[in-house]
Amino acid sequence: MIKKCLFPAAGYGTRFLPATKAMPKEMLPVLTRPLIEYGVEEAVQAGMTTMAIVTGRGKRAIEDHFDISYELEHQIKGTSKEPLLNSIRSLINKCTFSYTRQVEMKGLGHAILTGETLIGDEAFAVVLADDLCDGNGNGGVLTQMVKLYEKYQCCIVAIEEVPKEDTNKYGVIAGNEIDDGIFMVTDMVEKPDPKDAPSNLAIIGRYILTPDIFDIIRETKPGKGGEIQITDALLTQAKKGMVIAYKFKGERFDCGSVDGFVEATNYFYAKSKEEPKTAKKK
Repeated sequence: MIKKCLFPAAGYGTRFLPATKAMPKEMLPVLTRPLIEYGVEEAVQAGMTTMAIVTGRGKRAIEDHFDISYELEHQIKGTSKEPLLNSIRSLINKCTFSYTRQVEMKGLGHAILTGETLIGDEAFAVVLADDLCDGNGNGGVLTQMVKLYEKYQCCIVAIEEVPKEDTNKYGVIAGNEIDDGIFMVTDMVEKPDPKDAPSNLAIIGRYILTPDIFDIIRETKPGKGGEIQITDALLTQAKKGMVIAYKFKGERFDCGSVDGFVEATNYFYAKSKEEPKTAKKK
Protein backbone atom coordinates (compact mmCIF):
# COMPACT_ATOMS: atom_id res chain seq x y z
CA MET A 1 0.00 0.00 0.00
CA ILE A 2 1.14 3.53 -0.76
CA LYS A 3 0.77 5.60 2.40
CA LYS A 4 2.68 8.80 1.61
CA CYS A 5 1.82 11.66 -0.72
CA LEU A 6 4.26 14.46 -1.57
CA PHE A 7 3.03 17.96 -2.35
CA PRO A 8 5.61 20.26 -4.02
CA ALA A 9 4.34 23.66 -2.85
CA ALA A 10 7.28 26.03 -2.97
CA GLY A 11 6.48 27.88 -6.22
CA TYR A 12 5.75 31.59 -6.35
CA GLY A 13 2.45 31.42 -8.27
CA THR A 14 3.44 34.40 -10.42
CA ARG A 15 0.51 33.95 -12.81
CA PHE A 16 -1.78 35.03 -9.96
CA LEU A 17 0.07 38.14 -8.84
CA PRO A 18 -0.73 40.28 -6.95
CA ALA A 19 -3.05 37.80 -5.15
CA THR A 20 -0.13 35.43 -4.49
CA LYS A 21 2.26 38.14 -3.29
CA ALA A 22 1.53 37.22 0.34
CA MET A 23 -0.68 34.13 -0.04
CA PRO A 24 0.48 30.71 -1.31
CA LYS A 25 -1.14 29.78 -4.64
CA GLU A 26 -1.99 26.42 -3.05
CA MET A 27 -4.29 28.31 -0.67
CA LEU A 28 -6.36 29.94 -3.42
CA PRO A 29 -9.94 28.87 -2.71
CA VAL A 30 -12.20 27.04 -5.12
CA LEU A 31 -15.54 27.73 -3.46
CA THR A 32 -14.81 27.39 0.27
CA ARG A 33 -11.75 25.11 0.24
CA PRO A 34 -8.17 25.85 -0.82
CA LEU A 35 -6.62 23.95 -3.71
CA ILE A 36 -4.27 21.93 -1.52
CA GLU A 37 -7.16 20.66 0.61
CA TYR A 38 -8.75 19.10 -2.48
CA GLY A 39 -5.43 17.38 -3.18
CA VAL A 40 -5.14 16.03 0.37
CA GLU A 41 -8.71 14.71 0.19
CA GLU A 42 -7.88 12.91 -3.06
CA ALA A 43 -4.84 11.31 -1.41
CA VAL A 44 -6.88 10.21 1.61
CA GLN A 45 -9.49 8.63 -0.68
CA ALA A 46 -6.64 6.61 -2.22
CA GLY A 47 -5.60 5.28 1.20
CA MET A 48 -2.77 7.69 2.02
CA THR A 49 -2.42 9.17 5.49
CA THR A 50 1.04 10.79 5.53
CA MET A 51 1.20 14.11 3.70
CA ALA A 52 4.71 15.40 2.98
CA ILE A 53 4.72 19.04 1.89
CA VAL A 54 7.68 20.83 0.32
CA THR A 55 7.23 24.52 1.04
CA GLY A 56 9.22 27.73 0.73
CA ARG A 57 9.33 31.21 2.14
CA GLY A 58 5.92 32.78 2.68
CA LYS A 59 4.07 29.45 2.82
CA ARG A 60 3.23 29.31 6.54
CA ALA A 61 -0.48 29.58 5.75
CA ILE A 62 -0.39 25.97 4.51
CA GLU A 63 0.92 24.72 7.85
CA ASP A 64 -1.63 26.83 9.73
CA HIS A 65 -4.48 25.49 7.59
CA PHE A 66 -3.73 21.87 8.51
CA ASP A 67 -3.61 22.67 12.21
CA ILE A 68 -6.13 23.42 14.95
CA SER A 69 -7.11 27.08 15.40
CA TYR A 70 -8.14 27.12 19.05
CA GLU A 71 -9.26 30.75 19.09
CA LEU A 72 -11.43 30.38 15.98
CA GLU A 73 -12.94 27.10 17.17
CA HIS A 74 -13.73 28.64 20.55
CA GLN A 75 -15.45 31.61 18.91
CA ILE A 76 -17.75 29.52 16.69
CA LYS A 77 -18.32 26.58 19.04
CA GLY A 78 -22.02 25.76 19.27
CA THR A 79 -22.97 28.10 16.42
CA SER A 80 -24.22 27.32 12.91
CA LYS A 81 -20.68 28.04 11.65
CA GLU A 82 -19.05 25.17 13.56
CA PRO A 83 -19.98 22.42 11.02
CA LEU A 84 -18.12 24.36 8.32
CA LEU A 85 -14.88 23.09 9.87
CA ASN A 86 -15.93 19.42 9.77
CA SER A 87 -14.07 18.57 6.55
CA ILE A 88 -10.74 20.08 7.58
CA ARG A 89 -11.04 18.64 11.12
CA SER A 90 -11.52 15.22 9.55
CA LEU A 91 -8.34 15.56 7.49
CA ILE A 92 -6.33 16.77 10.48
CA ASN A 93 -7.50 13.75 12.50
CA LYS A 94 -6.83 11.23 9.72
CA CYS A 95 -3.47 12.49 8.47
CA THR A 96 0.03 13.29 9.61
CA PHE A 97 1.49 16.42 8.00
CA SER A 98 5.23 17.00 7.72
CA TYR A 99 7.09 19.86 6.05
CA THR A 100 10.46 20.74 4.61
CA ARG A 101 11.63 23.76 2.65
CA GLN A 102 12.97 24.02 -0.87
CA VAL A 103 15.53 26.79 -0.45
CA GLU A 104 16.05 27.37 -4.20
CA MET A 105 13.53 26.95 -7.00
CA LYS A 106 15.32 24.48 -9.28
CA GLY A 107 12.40 22.69 -10.90
CA LEU A 108 9.93 19.95 -10.03
CA GLY A 109 12.59 17.24 -9.99
CA HIS A 110 14.56 19.18 -7.40
CA ALA A 111 11.40 19.80 -5.34
CA ILE A 112 10.68 16.06 -5.27
CA LEU A 113 14.27 15.32 -4.28
CA THR A 114 13.95 17.87 -1.46
CA GLY A 115 11.08 15.78 -0.12
CA GLU A 116 13.21 12.61 0.13
CA THR A 117 13.82 13.19 3.83
CA LEU A 118 10.04 13.05 4.42
CA ILE A 119 9.40 10.03 2.18
CA GLY A 120 12.19 7.58 2.92
CA ASP A 121 12.63 4.31 1.04
CA GLU A 122 9.12 3.55 -0.19
CA ALA A 123 6.84 4.21 -3.15
CA PHE A 124 4.84 7.42 -2.90
CA ALA A 125 2.41 9.64 -4.75
CA VAL A 126 2.96 13.21 -5.91
CA VAL A 127 0.19 15.79 -6.27
CA LEU A 128 0.58 19.22 -7.81
CA ALA A 129 -2.23 21.07 -6.07
CA ASP A 130 -2.84 23.55 -8.87
CA ASP A 131 -3.93 20.64 -11.08
CA LEU A 132 -7.38 20.18 -9.56
CA CYS A 133 -8.95 16.85 -10.54
CA ASP A 134 -12.35 15.26 -10.14
CA GLY A 135 -12.84 11.58 -10.88
CA ASN A 136 -16.43 12.33 -11.90
CA GLY A 137 -17.81 9.07 -10.57
CA ASN A 138 -14.72 6.97 -11.39
CA GLY A 139 -12.94 7.42 -8.07
CA GLY A 140 -10.18 9.96 -7.60
CA VAL A 141 -7.26 10.04 -10.05
CA LEU A 142 -4.86 8.78 -7.34
CA THR A 143 -7.26 5.96 -6.49
CA GLN A 144 -7.21 4.90 -10.13
CA MET A 145 -3.40 5.10 -10.23
CA VAL A 146 -2.91 3.11 -7.00
CA LYS A 147 -4.87 0.23 -8.55
CA LEU A 148 -2.52 0.35 -11.54
CA TYR A 149 0.52 0.43 -9.27
CA GLU A 150 -0.68 -2.73 -7.54
CA LYS A 151 -0.55 -4.43 -10.94
CA TYR A 152 2.60 -2.95 -12.52
CA GLN A 153 4.76 -1.98 -9.47
CA CYS A 154 6.51 0.84 -11.34
CA CYS A 155 6.42 4.61 -11.73
CA ILE A 156 3.16 5.91 -13.17
CA VAL A 157 2.30 9.33 -14.61
CA ALA A 158 -1.21 10.59 -15.30
CA ILE A 159 -1.77 11.93 -18.81
CA GLU A 160 -4.48 13.58 -20.87
CA GLU A 161 -4.82 14.63 -24.48
CA VAL A 162 -4.18 18.32 -25.10
CA PRO A 163 -4.37 20.42 -28.27
CA LYS A 164 -1.17 19.99 -30.26
CA GLU A 165 -0.45 23.72 -30.02
CA ASP A 166 -0.35 23.46 -26.20
CA THR A 167 2.36 20.82 -25.91
CA ASN A 168 4.92 23.52 -25.04
CA LYS A 169 3.19 23.87 -21.64
CA TYR A 170 3.63 20.26 -20.52
CA GLY A 171 5.84 17.24 -20.31
CA VAL A 172 4.76 15.05 -23.23
CA ILE A 173 5.11 11.28 -23.59
CA ALA A 174 5.36 8.78 -26.42
CA GLY A 175 4.61 5.15 -25.77
CA ASN A 176 3.07 1.86 -26.76
CA GLU A 177 -0.51 1.28 -25.64
CA ILE A 178 -0.51 -1.99 -23.69
CA ASP A 179 -4.11 -1.74 -22.46
CA ASP A 180 -7.00 0.68 -22.82
CA GLY A 181 -5.59 4.08 -21.89
CA ILE A 182 -2.36 2.57 -20.49
CA PHE A 183 0.94 3.24 -22.24
CA MET A 184 4.44 1.91 -21.71
CA VAL A 185 6.56 5.04 -22.03
CA THR A 186 9.29 5.09 -24.68
CA ASP A 187 10.00 8.83 -24.69
CA MET A 188 9.31 11.93 -22.59
CA VAL A 189 10.02 15.52 -23.55
CA GLU A 190 9.63 18.57 -21.33
CA LYS A 191 7.59 21.37 -22.94
CA PRO A 192 8.40 20.57 -26.58
CA ASP A 193 7.53 22.90 -29.44
CA PRO A 194 4.37 21.58 -31.13
CA LYS A 195 6.36 20.59 -34.23
CA ASP A 196 8.74 18.51 -32.09
CA ALA A 197 6.21 16.94 -29.71
CA PRO A 198 6.19 13.11 -29.84
CA SER A 199 2.41 13.10 -29.23
CA ASN A 200 -0.34 15.21 -27.67
CA LEU A 201 -0.39 13.11 -24.48
CA ALA A 202 0.55 15.53 -21.73
CA ILE A 203 1.61 14.71 -18.17
CA ILE A 204 -0.54 16.33 -15.50
CA GLY A 205 0.18 16.82 -11.81
CA ARG A 206 -0.35 13.26 -10.56
CA TYR A 207 2.50 10.75 -10.19
CA ILE A 208 3.28 7.53 -8.38
CA LEU A 209 7.03 7.15 -7.97
CA THR A 210 9.27 4.38 -6.70
CA PRO A 211 12.04 5.35 -4.25
CA ASP A 212 14.89 4.73 -6.71
CA ILE A 213 13.74 7.93 -8.44
CA PHE A 214 15.67 9.93 -5.84
CA ASP A 215 19.05 8.55 -6.93
CA ILE A 216 18.11 9.09 -10.56
CA ILE A 217 17.17 12.74 -9.87
CA ARG A 218 20.52 13.23 -8.12
CA GLU A 219 22.26 12.18 -11.35
CA THR A 220 19.97 14.20 -13.62
CA LYS A 221 21.50 17.33 -15.10
CA PRO A 222 19.49 20.56 -15.46
CA GLY A 223 17.36 20.54 -18.59
CA LYS A 224 14.68 22.84 -20.00
CA GLY A 225 14.91 26.28 -18.37
CA GLY A 226 18.03 25.28 -16.44
CA GLU A 227 15.85 23.29 -14.02
CA ILE A 228 16.03 19.66 -12.88
CA GLN A 229 13.04 18.13 -14.63
CA ILE A 230 11.19 15.09 -13.30
CA THR A 231 10.43 14.14 -16.92
CA ASP A 232 14.18 13.74 -17.60
CA ALA A 233 14.57 11.51 -14.54
CA LEU A 234 11.54 9.44 -15.50
CA LEU A 235 12.86 9.01 -19.05
CA THR A 236 16.09 7.60 -17.60
CA GLN A 237 13.99 5.21 -15.53
CA ALA A 238 11.89 4.23 -18.55
CA LYS A 239 15.04 3.31 -20.49
CA LYS A 240 16.35 1.22 -17.60
CA GLY A 241 13.09 -0.44 -16.70
CA MET A 242 9.46 0.58 -17.06
CA VAL A 243 7.33 3.70 -16.63
CA ILE A 244 3.58 3.65 -17.26
CA ALA A 245 1.46 6.57 -18.49
CA TYR A 246 -2.23 6.41 -17.65
CA LYS A 247 -5.00 8.31 -19.39
CA PHE A 248 -7.08 8.91 -16.27
CA LYS A 249 -10.87 9.05 -16.11
CA GLY A 250 -12.36 12.34 -14.95
CA GLU A 251 -11.89 16.09 -15.21
CA ARG A 252 -8.76 18.15 -14.68
CA PHE A 253 -8.45 21.92 -14.32
CA ASP A 254 -5.22 23.90 -14.62
CA CYS A 255 -5.76 26.17 -11.62
CA GLY A 256 -2.31 27.63 -12.13
CA SER A 257 -3.96 29.71 -14.87
CA VAL A 258 -6.76 32.21 -14.40
CA ASP A 259 -8.89 30.56 -17.09
CA GLY A 260 -8.55 27.11 -15.52
CA PHE A 261 -9.21 28.49 -12.05
CA VAL A 262 -12.46 30.11 -13.20
CA GLU A 263 -13.49 26.91 -15.02
CA ALA A 264 -12.86 24.87 -11.86
CA THR A 265 -14.84 27.29 -9.72
CA ASN A 266 -17.80 27.17 -12.10
CA TYR A 267 -17.59 23.35 -12.36
CA PHE A 268 -17.54 22.72 -8.62
CA TYR A 269 -20.19 25.37 -8.00
CA ALA A 270 -22.53 23.66 -10.47
CA LYS A 271 -21.70 20.31 -8.93
CA SER A 272 -22.47 21.58 -5.42
CA LYS A 273 -25.91 22.66 -6.62
CA GLU A 274 -26.61 19.24 -8.17
CA GLU A 275 -25.66 17.15 -5.12
CA PRO A 276 -28.67 18.07 -2.93
CA LYS A 277 -31.01 17.26 -5.82
CA THR A 278 -29.37 13.85 -6.25
CA ALA A 279 -29.72 13.18 -2.52
CA LYS A 280 -33.42 14.03 -2.65
CA LYS A 281 -33.99 11.62 -5.54
CA LYS A 282 -32.49 8.80 -3.52
